[in-house]
Amino acid sequence: MSKAGGQITNLISPNWQRDRVVPPTGFTAILTVFTSAVMAFLIVFSLALSIAASRLAGQWGEALALSTTLKISVSSELMDKQVAKALKILRTTPGIKSATVLSVSEKRRLLEPWFGPKIPVELLPLPALINIQEDRSGYDAESLRLRLVANVPSAVLDNHKRWRRPLVISGQRLSVLGVFSMLLMTGTSGAMITLAARASMSANAQVISVLRLIGATDTYIASAFMRRFTLRALVGSTIGTASATSIIYLFFNEGQAQPSILTDFGFQSTEWLWLILIPPFFGTFALLVTWRAAQNVLRGLT
Repeated sequence: MSKAGGQITNLISPNWQRDRVVPPTGFTAILTVFTSAVMAFLIVFSLALSIAASRLAGQWGEALALSTTLKISVSSELMDKQVAKALKILRTTPGIKSATVLSVSEKRRLLEPWFGPKIPVELLPLPALINIQEDRSGYDAESLRLRLVANVPSAVLDNHKRWRRPLVISGQRLSVLGVFSMLLMTGTSGAMITLAARASMSANAQVISVLRLIGATDTYIASAFMRRFTLRALVGSTIGTASATSIIYLFFNEGQAQPSILTDFGFQSTEWLWLILIPPFFGTFALLVTWRAAQNVLRGLT
């Protein structure tokens, strides 16, 4: 292990004479930095999508599992009487822990992500909504429906089961899609860095031949390209990660963004630490793919 570690350290350690083998500029340098920056930028957003979707799927499943909504749609003259009857029935039903009527401000918060903060909720003919929290034992939904039909005909009971599962599944699929997108972007980055490394080595075929003539080993030659392309990938991915992080923080951060359906998109708490791993990952990945490309090209030039 120590011998292998020493070889890796020797490959990536600075060596001015060795680094001169690879041109510091040119289209391959620009291509590597640009590709790494763009892919790291997109990976940050895919990671944010995956984490946020997974988080929301858990929240939806947990929040809706023991929650039921009762909707009452009647004229304003009968509303208070119907709501009072419904509350009396709910609070005497075994298995129901609490039943509370949503206030105007709570309805506004529900609609705000879709219609904005200035929606005139007071002027809209919205139904009365009662939030029902059940205990772990649950309640007899069919019996409750029959009691409501007999006493509050306008009431509609929704236990969320018919759409809670699709919501959770959708969140999980979005999370998987985010991971799949990251894998695609990583593969694309590897392909582009490989092409750039092969193009650079092919363009310097005569230089490589001369180096071999004077005794340079293939490991020495490959390490020159590996170090250069690793640093380019590291710089590019750092730029892309920093740019994407800034955008997410400014536009989607919970404390900065206006309430919307995308408010939960992004990172929370320690989730931001995942972003620190992206540049080192790109650097390590570039090191590996450049090494493989260098070995293939050098064998072809033999």
